[in-house]
Amino acid sequence: MELALAEMVNGVLNNGEVNEAPFLEGDAASALAVGLAAIAAGYAERGIGAAAIGAIAEDDDLFVPGLIMTVLPETIVILALVVVFV
Repeated sequence: MELALAEMVNGVLNNGEVNEAPFLEGDAASALAVGLAAIAAGYAERGIGAAAIGAIAEDDDLFVPGLIMTVLPETIVILALVVVFV
């Protein structure tokens, strides 16, 4: 791995370009980007949702801030979709 990386860096420094094809192209790379963003959003919502429900159980006035904090990680997926379609 280190040798391949060193060869690639050496090639870039000597020739100014990389002649290797990317590991993933087109649709596969887009699907991987959106999928990883969705997993990250789900992981973030795991803790935020539990904390929001606990806070709402204690005080009903925290419903709106809890809802907003729960929805915020979904913006990661929306941004990934925007990047894919642009």
